[in-house]
Parts: sequence; C-alpha cells; structure tokens
Amino acid sequence: MLYQQRQARFNHPPLTPSLCFTTSALKEFLRLSRSSIDDSISQNLNALSTPSKPPFDPTTTVTRYPPSTTRRLPVQACRAFAEQILLPSWQSRSDVLNYCASVATSDDPNDPDSLVRLAEGAVDRERVVDERLDPYSGRFFPRESRTEVLAQIIRNERTVENIVRERSWRVVRERCSEFGALDEDWREVLDAWRTRNGNCQALLASREN
Repeated sequence: MLYQQRQARFNHPPLTPSLCFTTSALKEFLRLSRSSIDDSISQNLNALSTPSKPPFDPTTTVTRYPPSTTRRLPVQACRAFAEQILLPSWQSRSDVLNYCASVATSDDPNDPDSLVRLAEGAVDRERVVDERLDPYSGRFFPRESRTEVLAQIIRNERTVENIVRERSWRVVRERCSEFGALDEDWREVLDAWRTRNGNCQALLASREN
C-alpha cells in the first residue's frame, strides 16, 4: 500500500499542449518528481532497512574494527522499490518529456506571438540598412516561437534527466546486490521493466531519443 501511495503521488498531470507551453508547470513537475525520488535516493533506500540494534558489548569500547562497508539491502525490498517507485517515476517523466517533444515539433496555429513575429519581420524588411554608418544595423534577431523555446527546454531537461538517472542507478547498484551483480545499465533495466509492463509505446519512444 505504501508503494502504491508513493507511486500515485508522481503520476504525471494530463498530457496537453497547455502543460508543455506552461513551462513553469512543466519544470515544476519534473523538479518535484526528481527531488522526492532521485535527489533523496539514499534516504529512500535507507528506509527499506530497519536493522535491530545489538545489545551493548563492553568490549567494543576497547576493540577497534575496520570501517563498515555500505549496508546491503534485502533483495525483495530493492526489487519492490525499483519496480514500484523508481522506474515508474522515471517513466512518468519520460512520458511528459516525450509528449512535449512531439508538441514542440508539431504545427502551432494557436501561438499567441505568431502575429507579433509577422509584424516584426515586416518591419525588418522595410528597414533601410546602412552598415557604413552602423555596422550592427543589418542584424535582426527574430523572436523565437514557443515551439522553438519548448524544444530547447526539452533538450535541456533530457540532459538533466540522464545525469539524474545515472547518479540514482549508481547508488541503487551499490546498495542492492541483485542489481549490482547484473552490471546492467539503467536504460536496459528501464526497457526491461517497460516490456514486462506492456509499455511498448514508451519502449519505442525511448529508442528514438
């Protein structure tokens, strides 16, 4: 039940062009998802292990021991965390990024700035340019369309996403012997999870990116 509750918290909002073009809302969803799962990955994994305290041993005050290694977590707990929390949260963010990437490459007849850009272009074509008097007078930087702005944001967020997932998966492999022994890349693990869950469209989208 706990896993289901936490997973439900990070289901993405409805996929609409409005979500993509409201870039503050888009970035906020990605930020909250990453901060709650990936940025606190060590704390989330620590919560899976609740070891009992051994009784006090007086000899421990005089006997030196080598530093303890990172505590390994139970296989079932690791698998449940990966498959019910970590991978679904990654998939949720992938769904949003893939959808918004498609919006960014589609026609946008409702762009509110389209008329402004047309007017600016017309004014630029009518300008009298004399670069002898002003070498910069010939320069014109047209206003970017909102699809162009969105495409740049998606590229940046995908770069961040890859870095975040690499870091998180490194921690998971260190703490979970099952995943560490397999030596699998996070992309392979995510693709396998998608296949098991019948998410073929997401699998195809991941291979196109």
